[in-house]
Amino acid sequence: MRIVHVANFYGPHSGGIKTTLHQLGRGYQRYGHEFIYIVPGSHFLKEETMYGTKISLPSFILPGSGSYRIISRNSQLKKLIAQLQPDRLEISDRFTLRSLGRWAKQREIPTVVFSHETLRGLAKRFLPRFFPQKALVDWHNRTLASKFDHVVATTQYAAREFEELGIKNLARVPLGVDLENFNPVNRSSELRQELLKENRFLIVHCGRLSPEKEPQRSIEALIEMRKEGIDARLVIIGVGPMWKRMRELAKGLPVDLLGYVANPRQVASILACADVTFAPGPLETFCLSALESIASGTPVIASQSSAVGEFLALDQEIPAGAVADNCGAAFAQAAIDILAMTEARDVARRSAEKLPWDKTIQLMMELHKMPNIGDRAPTATTKRKIIAA
Repeated sequence: MRIVHVANFYGPHSGGIKTTLHQLGRGYQRYGHEFIYIVPGSHFLKEETMYGTKISLPSFILPGSGSYRIISRNSQLKKLIAQLQPDRLEISDRFTLRSLGRWAKQREIPTVVFSHETLRGLAKRFLPRFFPQKALVDWHNRTLASKFDHVVATTQYAAREFEELGIKNLARVPLGVDLENFNPVNRSSELRQELLKENRFLIVHCGRLSPEKEPQRSIEALIEMRKEGIDARLVIIGVGPMWKRMRELAKGLPVDLLGYVANPRQVASILACADVTFAPGPLETFCLSALESIASGTPVIASQSSAVGEFLALDQEIPAGAVADNCGAAFAQAAIDILAMTEARDVARRSAEKLPWDKTIQLMMELHKMPNIGDRAPTATTKRKIIAA
């Protein structure tokens, strides 16, 4: 089968969306299906990658987003999709690409839309209080669900605003993590000492530096920890529109801003060397970097208002991390508590092992009603006969 996935907000420095597309492509192809992903770019470009066929369409940069791009013309996009004749269509943008749902239904193309954001949380944060937030969110979610065959939520947190409306075509499909690359074996005493620069505890923040993710909370927490006598250093991986502000906040503190680290193996090594990582985003519906942290054996301190707590085994005596109120002092205290639990590293890894990418691929293929072996598999004919038997 030919699966086409369209996503905005995909670029050189994007994190979760790019990783999701690449892992879906890798997984679908492993089962013999064809994968084409259409993303925004500076100009039209078609290229073959290890993840599938990548098609970039002309796009514009969203102001204030830190270089995120949006495909300029949906009419051109629809024409391209029609030419590609997909068996399945996946969408990763519930806002600017919403019209593709009805368009595809008219052409009898089965569709799936990923709900990567909590619209309820975004409305609460960015809309004025007098605005009818609940009515707007409910209308949008009902409309979205009516346009697509399935709405995919990756966590219970993301699913909740649809479940409360009684949406029937909602599917829970947790995203996975690269358990091979992100692994405790990457922990290196040499790299750890290099990152610590003679401090005792290493804290890592890995994520996009944008206002809705509140990265400044990691620096605020570091300040509070040092007030309590905890000799910690903070390493920040990522770029975004708050880069300059973060540099200003970090002045005079044991903080290193590494910027965007392109090599995933290097990121994996840094995460494995940390004592704890911070995931302060209050609206995270998944937070792949947090999952990569626990896969590396490093506990996570996350916002109590996000979905990250769902992965941290909080019901166990020794958890894989902690959740905290959205303030620096609460994050600091949670980190201090977790630093005292050396067994948390093993719990973290075991928690991540429950979410391999192959499980995600299998659930998506079941949702799409796709055969376990696609037409492009080398032994597709033989294996299909076995399955049919």
